[in-house]
Amino acid sequence: MPAIAKVTKEMIIDAAFEIAKEIGAENINARTVSQKLGCSTQPVLYHFKTIEDVRMAAHRKAGEFYINYVTNLSGKYERPMLEVGMRHIQFAVEETNLFRFLFHSNYYTGVSLSDWLTGKNFDSLFPILERQAKVDKQQAYNIFSQIFLVTHGIASLLANNAMAYDEAYCIKTLSNAYFGTMHLIKDRGLL
Repeated sequence: MPAIAKVTKEMIIDAAFEIAKEIGAENINARTVSQKLGCSTQPVLYHFKTIEDVRMAAHRKAGEFYINYVTNLSGKYERPMLEVGMRHIQFAVEETNLFRFLFHSNYYTGVSLSDWLTGKNFDSLFPILERQAKVDKQQAYNIFSQIFLVTHGIASLLANNAMAYDEAYCIKTLSNAYFGTMHLIKDRGLL
């Protein structure tokens, strides 16, 4: 008789992540996770005290997936920051369930927007933006935060309303936000 495969904590997190991705995080529970793994609910409840702990672990994994998705630049767009913004919007369109899980849940409760934007999530992008825009680190953060808010508004509308994705419109809107912010910083000394 073959040995029974051991279900690990990582396997449970992966299964919960896949459930969130495929059918939405609201469907993560001991039964759906155990079905995904082909086991009983016992291993799920052995490795995690509560199903909420499973959801939180899946949220962290979704966050890592998102950061890799958004910062994996291919050079498709004329400016790196335009590509980051477009990838954020495309993530909302292509990975709608994960987008909602990440940004329309309470898992970032207590984290300031400033800390989230400047922390390890996007720190690799600031040197790129500093070079591209010829600005210092604080100005790069100001530019990024302004553009992120515009980008996220578009992404949220697309993810929650089944609206049609219009790449040309998104490019134009993000470019206007970028150049408008650059004008406020360089020509007006604001932000």
